[in-house]
Amino acid sequence: MHETALSLPVVLPEAVLALGTLLLVLYGALRGERAYSVVTEISVALLGIVFLIVVWKSRPMGITFYGAFADDPFTRFMSGLAVIGSLVTLLLSLDFMRSERIAGFEFPVLILLSTLGMLMLISANDFIALYLGLELMSLALYVIAAYRRHDLRATEAGLKYFVLGALSSGMLLYGASLIYGYSGSVNFNDVATAVHDHRSMGVLFGLVFVLSGLAFKISAVPFHMWTPDVYEGAPTPVTTFFASAPKIAAMAVLVRVAFTAFPGIAGDWRQILTFVSIASMALGAFAAIGQTNIKRLMAYSSIGHMGFALVGLAAGTVEGAQSVIVYMSIYVIMTLGTFAAILSMRRDGKAVETIADLAGLARTDSLMAFFLATMMFSLAGVPPLAGFFAKFYVFAAAIKADLYGLAIIGVLASAVGAYYYLRIVKLMYFDEPVRPFDRPDVIARSVLAVAATLVIVFLFAPSLLTNAAMAAAQTLF
Repeated sequence: MHETALSLPVVLPEAVLALGTLLLVLYGALRGERAYSVVTEISVALLGIVFLIVVWKSRPMGITFYGAFADDPFTRFMSGLAVIGSLVTLLLSLDFMRSERIAGFEFPVLILLSTLGMLMLISANDFIALYLGLELMSLALYVIAAYRRHDLRATEAGLKYFVLGALSSGMLLYGASLIYGYSGSVNFNDVATAVHDHRSMGVLFGLVFVLSGLAFKISAVPFHMWTPDVYEGAPTPVTTFFASAPKIAAMAVLVRVAFTAFPGIAGDWRQILTFVSIASMALGAFAAIGQTNIKRLMAYSSIGHMGFALVGLAAGTVEGAQSVIVYMSIYVIMTLGTFAAILSMRRDGKAVETIADLAGLARTDSLMAFFLATMMFSLAGVPPLAGFFAKFYVFAAAIKADLYGLAIIGVLASAVGAYYYLRIVKLMYFDEPVRPFDRPDVIARSVLAVAATLVIVFLFAPSLLTNAAMAAAQTLF
Protein backbone atom coordinates (compact mmCIF):
# COMPACT_ATOMS: atom_id res chain seq x y z
CA MET A 1 0.00 0.00 0.00
CA HIS A 2 1.25 3.49 -0.89
CA GLU A 3 2.81 5.31 2.11
CA THR A 4 3.07 9.09 2.41
CA ALA A 5 4.36 11.52 5.05
CA LEU A 6 1.09 13.49 5.00
CA SER A 7 -1.90 12.99 2.71
CA LEU A 8 -5.05 15.04 3.35
CA PRO A 9 -7.36 12.90 1.14
CA VAL A 10 -6.47 9.81 3.21
CA VAL A 11 -7.44 11.53 6.49
CA LEU A 12 -10.26 13.65 5.03
CA PRO A 13 -13.08 12.16 7.22
CA GLU A 14 -11.10 12.90 10.41
CA ALA A 15 -10.15 16.39 9.19
CA VAL A 16 -13.74 17.34 8.29
CA LEU A 17 -15.08 15.96 11.58
CA ALA A 18 -12.42 17.72 13.69
CA LEU A 19 -12.96 21.08 11.96
CA GLY A 20 -16.77 20.79 12.15
CA THR A 21 -16.63 19.88 15.85
CA LEU A 22 -14.41 22.88 16.69
CA LEU A 23 -16.82 25.25 14.91
CA LEU A 24 -19.79 23.72 16.79
CA VAL A 25 -17.99 24.16 20.14
CA LEU A 26 -17.48 27.84 19.29
CA TYR A 27 -21.13 28.27 18.22
CA GLY A 28 -22.41 26.45 21.32
CA ALA A 29 -20.25 28.56 23.64
CA LEU A 30 -21.63 31.77 22.10
CA ARG A 31 -25.29 30.68 22.04
CA GLY A 32 -25.42 28.81 25.36
CA GLU A 33 -28.44 26.66 26.29
CA ARG A 34 -30.43 27.69 23.20
CA ALA A 35 -27.90 25.99 20.93
CA TYR A 36 -28.91 22.35 21.63
CA SER A 37 -31.34 21.74 18.76
CA VAL A 38 -29.24 23.56 16.14
CA VAL A 39 -25.98 21.91 17.26
CA THR A 40 -27.60 18.45 17.26
CA GLU A 41 -29.11 18.92 13.80
CA ILE A 42 -25.80 20.22 12.38
CA SER A 43 -23.98 17.32 14.10
CA VAL A 44 -26.29 14.82 12.38
CA ALA A 45 -25.64 16.53 9.03
CA LEU A 46 -21.88 16.56 9.73
CA LEU A 47 -21.86 12.84 10.52
CA GLY A 48 -23.85 12.21 7.32
CA ILE A 49 -21.20 14.10 5.31
CA VAL A 50 -18.39 12.19 7.08
CA PHE A 51 -20.12 8.88 6.29
CA LEU A 52 -20.29 9.81 2.59
CA ILE A 53 -16.59 10.75 2.62
CA VAL A 54 -15.69 7.46 4.36
CA VAL A 55 -17.46 5.34 1.71
CA TRP A 56 -16.39 7.58 -1.21
CA LYS A 57 -14.71 5.03 -3.51
CA SER A 58 -12.58 7.41 -5.59
CA ARG A 59 -10.84 8.85 -2.50
CA PRO A 60 -7.26 7.50 -2.48
CA MET A 61 -6.24 4.86 0.07
CA GLY A 62 -2.84 4.57 1.70
CA ILE A 63 -0.74 4.80 4.85
CA THR A 64 0.01 8.31 6.07
CA PHE A 65 1.52 10.32 8.95
CA TYR A 66 4.75 8.32 8.68
CA GLY A 67 2.99 4.97 8.99
CA ALA A 68 0.71 5.96 11.89
CA PHE A 69 -2.66 5.70 10.09
CA ALA A 70 -3.83 3.25 7.44
CA ASP A 71 -6.81 3.83 5.15
CA ASP A 72 -7.91 0.57 3.51
CA PRO A 73 -11.20 -1.29 2.84
CA PHE A 74 -11.23 -2.60 6.43
CA THR A 75 -10.83 0.94 7.84
CA ARG A 76 -13.59 2.28 5.62
CA PHE A 77 -16.06 -0.52 6.40
CA MET A 78 -15.67 -0.32 10.19
CA SER A 79 -15.50 3.51 10.18
CA GLY A 80 -18.77 3.60 8.24
CA LEU A 81 -20.41 1.33 10.84
CA ALA A 82 -19.14 3.48 13.73
CA VAL A 83 -20.41 6.69 12.10
CA ILE A 84 -23.85 5.11 11.54
CA GLY A 85 -23.97 4.18 15.25
CA SER A 86 -23.14 7.76 16.28
CA LEU A 87 -25.56 9.32 13.78
CA VAL A 88 -28.53 7.16 14.83
CA THR A 89 -27.72 7.81 18.51
CA LEU A 90 -27.93 11.57 17.94
CA LEU A 91 -31.23 11.22 16.08
CA LEU A 92 -32.69 9.11 18.90
CA SER A 93 -31.44 11.54 21.57
CA LEU A 94 -33.30 14.61 20.26
CA ASP A 95 -36.71 13.92 21.82
CA PHE A 96 -35.38 12.15 24.95
CA MET A 97 -32.97 14.92 26.00
CA ARG A 98 -35.64 17.60 25.63
CA SER A 99 -38.31 15.68 27.54
CA GLU A 100 -35.86 14.80 30.38
CA ARG A 101 -34.68 18.45 30.51
CA ILE A 102 -31.00 17.50 30.25
CA ALA A 103 -30.47 18.96 26.77
CA GLY A 104 -27.21 20.84 26.32
CA PHE A 105 -25.06 21.53 23.30
CA GLU A 106 -22.21 19.61 25.00
CA PHE A 107 -23.87 16.22 24.35
CA PRO A 108 -23.74 16.23 20.52
CA VAL A 109 -20.25 17.78 20.64
CA LEU A 110 -19.02 15.00 22.94
CA ILE A 111 -20.53 12.40 20.60
CA LEU A 112 -18.63 14.00 17.69
CA LEU A 113 -15.35 14.06 19.65
CA SER A 114 -15.78 10.43 20.62
CA THR A 115 -16.53 9.54 16.98
CA LEU A 116 -13.36 11.35 15.90
CA GLY A 117 -11.43 9.18 18.37
CA MET A 118 -13.10 6.08 16.91
CA LEU A 119 -12.08 6.98 13.36
CA MET A 120 -8.49 7.48 14.55
CA LEU A 121 -8.63 4.21 16.48
CA ILE A 122 -9.97 2.17 13.56
CA SER A 123 -7.29 3.50 11.18
CA ALA A 124 -4.42 3.26 13.71
CA ASN A 125 -1.38 1.48 12.32
CA ASP A 126 0.93 1.84 15.33
CA PHE A 127 0.56 1.79 19.11
CA ILE A 128 0.94 5.56 19.59
CA ALA A 129 -1.88 6.30 17.11
CA LEU A 130 -3.94 3.54 18.75
CA TYR A 131 -3.51 5.11 22.18
CA LEU A 132 -4.32 8.63 20.96
CA GLY A 133 -7.51 7.42 19.28
CA LEU A 134 -8.50 5.32 22.28
CA GLU A 135 -8.08 8.19 24.74
CA LEU A 136 -9.91 10.72 22.55
CA MET A 137 -12.81 8.27 22.29
CA SER A 138 -12.74 7.38 26.00
CA LEU A 139 -12.45 10.87 27.50
CA ALA A 140 -15.72 11.90 25.84
CA LEU A 141 -17.35 8.63 26.98
CA TYR A 142 -16.33 9.29 30.61
CA VAL A 143 -18.20 12.60 30.52
CA ILE A 144 -21.39 11.43 28.80
CA ALA A 145 -21.64 8.39 31.12
CA ALA A 146 -22.30 10.87 33.96
CA TYR A 147 -24.14 13.38 31.78
CA ARG A 148 -27.18 13.48 34.08
CA ARG A 149 -25.19 15.29 36.75
CA HIS A 150 -27.85 15.38 39.48
CA ASP A 151 -28.73 11.67 39.26
CA LEU A 152 -26.88 9.54 41.82
CA ARG A 153 -26.96 6.41 39.61
CA ALA A 154 -25.54 8.27 36.62
CA THR A 155 -22.68 9.87 38.59
CA GLU A 156 -21.84 6.50 40.20
CA ALA A 157 -21.83 4.86 36.75
CA GLY A 158 -19.64 7.61 35.31
CA LEU A 159 -17.14 7.40 38.20
CA LYS A 160 -16.95 3.61 37.97
CA TYR A 161 -16.37 3.76 34.23
CA PHE A 162 -13.73 6.49 34.62
CA VAL A 163 -11.71 4.63 37.28
CA LEU A 164 -11.80 1.28 35.50
CA GLY A 165 -11.21 2.97 32.13
CA ALA A 166 -8.11 4.72 33.44
CA LEU A 167 -6.84 1.38 34.77
CA SER A 168 -7.42 -0.33 31.41
CA SER A 169 -5.68 2.51 29.53
CA GLY A 170 -2.69 2.16 31.85
CA MET A 171 -2.57 -1.59 31.21
CA LEU A 172 -2.71 -1.06 27.45
CA LEU A 173 0.04 1.57 27.58
CA TYR A 174 2.25 -0.67 29.71
CA GLY A 175 1.71 -3.54 27.26
CA ALA A 176 2.57 -1.31 24.29
CA SER A 177 5.76 -0.13 26.02
CA LEU A 178 6.81 -3.75 26.64
CA ILE A 179 6.19 -4.60 22.98
CA TYR A 180 8.20 -1.56 21.90
CA GLY A 181 11.03 -2.51 24.24
CA TYR A 182 11.30 -6.06 22.92
CA SER A 183 10.55 -5.45 19.23
CA GLY A 184 12.19 -2.04 18.75
CA SER A 185 9.16 -0.45 17.02
CA VAL A 186 5.60 0.73 17.65
CA ASN A 187 4.51 0.21 14.02
CA PHE A 188 2.30 -2.87 13.61
CA ASN A 189 4.08 -4.15 10.48
CA ASP A 190 7.54 -3.72 12.03
CA VAL A 191 6.38 -5.42 15.23
CA ALA A 192 5.05 -8.34 13.16
CA THR A 193 8.45 -8.73 11.45
CA ALA A 194 10.41 -8.50 14.72
CA VAL A 195 8.13 -10.89 16.61
CA HIS A 196 8.12 -13.41 13.76
CA ASP A 197 11.94 -13.56 13.80
CA HIS A 198 12.37 -13.60 17.57
CA ARG A 199 9.47 -14.27 19.93
CA SER A 200 10.23 -13.41 23.55
CA MET A 201 8.44 -13.63 26.89
CA GLY A 202 8.40 -9.82 27.12
CA VAL A 203 6.38 -9.56 23.91
CA LEU A 204 3.88 -12.12 25.21
CA PHE A 205 3.46 -10.16 28.45
CA GLY A 206 2.97 -6.99 26.42
CA LEU A 207 0.41 -8.75 24.23
CA VAL A 208 -1.58 -9.86 27.30
CA PHE A 209 -1.71 -6.29 28.65
CA VAL A 210 -2.70 -4.82 25.26
CA LEU A 211 -5.47 -7.39 24.80
CA SER A 212 -6.67 -6.71 28.37
CA GLY A 213 -6.94 -2.98 27.69
CA LEU A 214 -8.90 -3.57 24.47
CA ALA A 215 -11.10 -6.25 26.10
CA PHE A 216 -12.24 -3.59 28.60
CA LYS A 217 -13.46 -1.37 25.77
CA ILE A 218 -15.62 -4.15 24.29
CA SER A 219 -16.77 -5.12 27.84
CA ALA A 220 -15.53 -8.70 27.54
CA VAL A 221 -15.19 -10.86 30.68
CA PRO A 222 -13.30 -10.40 33.02
CA PHE A 223 -13.21 -6.65 32.19
CA HIS A 224 -17.01 -6.25 32.07
CA MET A 225 -17.68 -4.96 35.61
CA TRP A 226 -18.61 -1.42 34.52
CA THR A 227 -21.09 -2.44 31.84
CA PRO A 228 -24.36 -3.21 33.73
CA ASP A 229 -24.05 -0.16 36.00
CA VAL A 230 -23.23 2.25 33.17
CA TYR A 231 -25.98 0.87 30.92
CA GLU A 232 -28.57 1.20 33.69
CA GLY A 233 -27.40 4.50 35.19
CA ALA A 234 -26.68 6.54 32.08
CA PRO A 235 -29.47 8.26 30.08
CA THR A 236 -30.85 5.84 27.46
CA PRO A 237 -29.36 7.65 24.40
CA VAL A 238 -25.95 7.45 26.11
CA THR A 239 -26.49 3.72 26.70
CA THR A 240 -27.42 3.37 23.01
CA PHE A 241 -24.14 5.01 22.08
CA PHE A 242 -22.09 2.84 24.46
CA ALA A 243 -23.71 -0.31 23.06
CA SER A 244 -23.03 0.51 19.40
CA ALA A 245 -20.29 2.76 18.00
CA PRO A 246 -17.46 2.37 20.60
CA LYS A 247 -17.88 -1.42 20.47
CA ILE A 248 -17.33 -1.30 16.69
CA ALA A 249 -14.16 0.79 17.04
CA ALA A 250 -12.67 -1.33 19.84
CA MET A 251 -13.43 -4.60 18.04
CA ALA A 252 -11.97 -3.21 14.80
CA VAL A 253 -8.67 -2.26 16.44
CA LEU A 254 -8.56 -5.61 18.27
CA VAL A 255 -8.88 -7.39 14.91
CA ARG A 256 -6.20 -5.15 13.34
CA VAL A 257 -3.73 -5.60 16.20
CA ALA A 258 -4.19 -9.40 16.19
CA PHE A 259 -3.84 -9.89 12.44
CA THR A 260 -1.41 -7.07 11.55
CA ALA A 261 0.95 -6.84 14.54
CA PHE A 262 0.98 -10.46 15.78
CA PRO A 263 0.24 -12.85 12.90
CA GLY A 264 3.34 -14.91 13.77
CA ILE A 265 2.13 -15.74 17.28
CA ALA A 266 -1.53 -16.43 16.48
CA GLY A 267 -1.38 -19.59 18.62
CA ASP A 268 -0.65 -17.47 21.71
CA TRP A 269 -3.33 -14.81 21.31
CA ARG A 270 -5.85 -17.45 20.21
CA GLN A 271 -5.62 -19.05 23.67
CA ILE A 272 -6.30 -15.71 25.38
CA LEU A 273 -9.21 -14.84 23.08
CA THR A 274 -10.72 -18.33 23.41
CA PHE A 275 -10.83 -17.98 27.21
CA VAL A 276 -12.25 -14.44 27.04
CA SER A 277 -14.82 -15.55 24.45
CA ILE A 278 -16.07 -18.54 26.49
CA ALA A 279 -16.24 -16.47 29.70
CA SER A 280 -18.15 -13.66 27.96
CA MET A 281 -20.65 -16.00 26.29
CA ALA A 282 -21.28 -17.88 29.55
CA LEU A 283 -21.73 -14.75 31.70
CA GLY A 284 -23.89 -13.07 29.07
CA ALA A 285 -26.13 -16.14 28.88
CA PHE A 286 -26.61 -16.80 32.59
CA ALA A 287 -26.33 -13.39 34.29
CA ALA A 288 -29.13 -11.84 32.17
CA ILE A 289 -31.72 -14.44 33.20
CA GLY A 290 -32.67 -12.80 36.51
CA GLN A 291 -32.66 -9.17 35.30
CA THR A 292 -35.78 -7.02 35.65
CA ASN A 293 -34.39 -3.81 34.09
CA ILE A 294 -34.29 -4.02 30.29
CA LYS A 295 -31.19 -1.78 29.99
CA ARG A 296 -29.33 -3.98 32.45
CA LEU A 297 -30.47 -7.04 30.50
CA MET A 298 -29.08 -5.47 27.31
CA ALA A 299 -25.77 -4.90 29.11
CA TYR A 300 -25.36 -8.63 29.75
CA SER A 301 -26.64 -9.31 26.25
CA SER A 302 -23.88 -7.11 24.77
CA ILE A 303 -21.24 -8.91 26.88
CA GLY A 304 -22.49 -12.21 25.44
CA HIS A 305 -22.51 -10.86 21.88
CA MET A 306 -18.91 -9.65 22.18
CA GLY A 307 -18.06 -13.21 23.24
CA PHE A 308 -19.72 -14.56 20.08
CA ALA A 309 -17.82 -12.06 17.91
CA LEU A 310 -14.53 -13.15 19.53
CA VAL A 311 -15.24 -16.74 18.43
CA GLY A 312 -14.60 -15.58 14.86
CA LEU A 313 -11.47 -13.66 15.85
CA ALA A 314 -10.09 -16.67 17.74
CA ALA A 315 -10.22 -18.65 14.49
CA GLY A 316 -7.29 -16.49 13.27
CA THR A 317 -8.18 -16.90 9.59
CA VAL A 318 -9.45 -14.60 6.84
CA GLU A 319 -12.88 -16.26 7.20
CA GLY A 320 -12.69 -15.52 10.93
CA ALA A 321 -11.98 -11.84 10.27
CA GLN A 322 -14.86 -11.76 7.77
CA SER A 323 -17.22 -13.37 10.31
CA VAL A 324 -16.32 -10.74 12.95
CA ILE A 325 -17.08 -7.92 10.49
CA VAL A 326 -20.42 -9.53 9.53
CA TYR A 327 -21.28 -10.14 13.20
CA MET A 328 -20.56 -6.55 14.25
CA SER A 329 -22.57 -5.15 11.33
CA ILE A 330 -25.64 -7.17 12.26
CA TYR A 331 -25.08 -6.54 15.99
CA VAL A 332 -25.20 -2.76 15.46
CA ILE A 333 -28.50 -3.00 13.55
CA MET A 334 -30.09 -5.19 16.25
CA THR A 335 -28.79 -2.99 19.09
CA LEU A 336 -29.94 0.31 17.58
CA GLY A 337 -33.36 -1.19 16.84
CA THR A 338 -33.76 -2.54 20.38
CA PHE A 339 -32.73 0.74 22.01
CA ALA A 340 -35.11 2.65 19.74
CA ALA A 341 -37.86 0.46 21.27
CA ILE A 342 -36.56 1.09 24.81
CA LEU A 343 -36.63 4.86 24.13
CA SER A 344 -40.30 4.47 23.12
CA MET A 345 -41.13 3.05 26.58
CA ARG A 346 -42.61 6.19 28.15
CA ARG A 347 -45.70 6.77 30.32
CA ASP A 348 -46.97 10.25 31.20
CA GLY A 349 -43.79 11.71 29.71
CA LYS A 350 -41.48 9.64 31.93
CA ALA A 351 -39.18 6.82 30.82
CA VAL A 352 -39.92 3.33 32.18
CA GLU A 353 -37.30 0.60 32.06
CA THR A 354 -38.59 -2.56 33.73
CA ILE A 355 -39.27 -5.59 31.54
CA ALA A 356 -42.69 -6.01 33.20
CA ASP A 357 -43.77 -2.70 31.59
CA LEU A 358 -43.84 -4.53 28.21
CA ALA A 359 -46.62 -6.89 29.36
CA GLY A 360 -49.44 -7.13 26.83
CA LEU A 361 -47.78 -4.71 24.40
CA ALA A 362 -49.16 -6.68 21.43
CA ARG A 363 -52.68 -5.57 22.41
CA THR A 364 -51.84 -1.89 23.09
CA ASP A 365 -49.30 -1.30 20.29
CA SER A 366 -49.15 -4.28 17.94
CA LEU A 367 -46.69 -2.65 15.51
CA MET A 368 -44.08 -1.90 18.19
CA ALA A 369 -44.57 -5.39 19.65
CA PHE A 370 -43.93 -6.99 16.24
CA PHE A 371 -40.78 -4.92 15.61
CA LEU A 372 -39.40 -5.54 19.10
CA ALA A 373 -40.21 -9.27 18.87
CA THR A 374 -38.25 -9.36 15.58
CA MET A 375 -35.27 -7.79 17.38
CA MET A 376 -35.52 -10.30 20.24
CA PHE A 377 -35.73 -13.31 17.89
CA SER A 378 -32.74 -12.00 15.94
CA LEU A 379 -30.68 -11.37 19.09
CA ALA A 380 -31.49 -14.93 20.17
CA GLY A 381 -30.23 -16.22 16.81
CA VAL A 382 -33.52 -17.66 15.56
CA PRO A 383 -33.49 -18.48 11.81
CA PRO A 384 -34.11 -17.05 9.25
CA LEU A 385 -33.34 -13.63 10.79
CA ALA A 386 -29.99 -11.84 10.45
CA GLY A 387 -28.91 -12.71 14.01
CA PHE A 388 -28.90 -16.40 13.10
CA PHE A 389 -26.55 -15.80 10.16
CA ALA A 390 -24.25 -13.64 12.33
CA LYS A 391 -23.75 -16.59 14.70
CA PHE A 392 -23.58 -19.08 11.84
CA TYR A 393 -20.63 -17.25 10.25
CA VAL A 394 -18.55 -17.06 13.46
CA PHE A 395 -19.25 -20.70 14.36
CA ALA A 396 -18.45 -21.83 10.79
CA ALA A 397 -15.12 -19.95 10.94
CA ALA A 398 -14.29 -21.60 14.30
CA ILE A 399 -15.12 -25.09 12.97
CA LYS A 400 -13.00 -24.49 9.86
CA ALA A 401 -10.10 -23.59 12.18
CA ASP A 402 -10.69 -26.85 14.15
CA LEU A 403 -12.01 -25.01 17.22
CA TYR A 404 -14.88 -27.47 17.67
CA GLY A 405 -15.10 -27.06 21.46
CA LEU A 406 -15.41 -23.27 21.19
CA ALA A 407 -18.17 -23.57 18.58
CA ILE A 408 -20.11 -26.12 20.70
CA ILE A 409 -19.88 -23.91 23.81
CA GLY A 410 -21.07 -20.98 21.69
CA VAL A 411 -24.12 -22.89 20.48
CA LEU A 412 -24.98 -23.97 24.05
CA ALA A 413 -24.58 -20.39 25.36
CA SER A 414 -26.79 -19.16 22.53
CA ALA A 415 -29.49 -21.68 23.52
CA VAL A 416 -29.38 -20.55 27.16
CA GLY A 417 -29.43 -16.87 26.16
CA ALA A 418 -32.50 -17.43 23.98
CA TYR A 419 -34.53 -17.85 27.20
CA TYR A 420 -34.42 -14.21 28.30
CA TYR A 421 -35.07 -12.85 24.80
CA LEU A 422 -38.06 -15.15 24.30
CA ARG A 423 -39.36 -14.26 27.79
CA ILE A 424 -39.82 -10.68 26.55
CA VAL A 425 -41.76 -11.94 23.51
CA LYS A 426 -43.94 -14.08 25.80
CA LEU A 427 -44.61 -11.03 28.03
CA MET A 428 -45.65 -8.89 25.07
CA TYR A 429 -47.95 -11.44 23.46
CA PHE A 430 -49.38 -13.61 26.25
CA ASP A 431 -49.51 -11.55 29.47
CA GLU A 432 -52.30 -9.25 30.53
CA PRO A 433 -51.69 -5.71 29.22
CA VAL A 434 -50.60 -2.90 31.53
CA ARG A 435 -51.17 0.79 30.79
CA PRO A 436 -50.18 1.66 27.20
CA PHE A 437 -47.09 3.74 26.46
CA ASP A 438 -47.27 7.33 25.25
CA ARG A 439 -47.38 7.90 21.52
CA PRO A 440 -43.84 6.97 20.35
CA ASP A 441 -41.44 9.47 18.86
CA VAL A 442 -41.46 9.33 15.04
CA ILE A 443 -37.66 8.98 14.82
CA ALA A 444 -37.53 6.13 17.36
CA ARG A 445 -40.37 4.28 15.60
CA SER A 446 -38.66 4.79 12.22
CA VAL A 447 -35.28 3.47 13.47
CA LEU A 448 -37.02 0.43 14.99
CA ALA A 449 -38.93 -0.24 11.75
CA VAL A 450 -35.82 0.09 9.55
CA ALA A 451 -33.78 -2.17 11.86
CA ALA A 452 -36.52 -4.84 11.89
CA THR A 453 -36.81 -4.66 8.08
CA LEU A 454 -33.04 -5.06 7.61
CA VAL A 455 -32.96 -8.01 10.01
CA ILE A 456 -35.73 -9.75 8.02
CA VAL A 457 -34.55 -8.97 4.45
CA PHE A 458 -30.92 -9.97 5.14
CA LEU A 459 -31.99 -13.53 4.24
CA PHE A 460 -32.68 -12.49 0.63
CA ALA A 461 -29.40 -10.66 -0.06
CA PRO A 462 -26.69 -11.79 2.39
CA SER A 463 -23.95 -11.50 -0.23
CA LEU A 464 -24.14 -7.67 -0.18
CA LEU A 465 -22.71 -7.74 3.35
CA THR A 466 -20.59 -10.89 3.22
CA ASN A 467 -18.75 -9.89 0.02
CA ALA A 468 -17.96 -6.42 1.39
CA ALA A 469 -16.83 -8.02 4.68
CA MET A 470 -14.54 -10.46 2.84
CA ALA A 471 -13.00 -7.62 0.80
CA ALA A 472 -12.37 -5.73 4.04
CA ALA A 473 -10.94 -8.80 5.84
CA GLN A 474 -8.53 -9.67 3.02
CA THR A 475 -6.70 -6.34 3.39
CA LEU A 476 -5.49 -7.48 6.86
CA PHE A 477 -3.63 -10.49 5.44
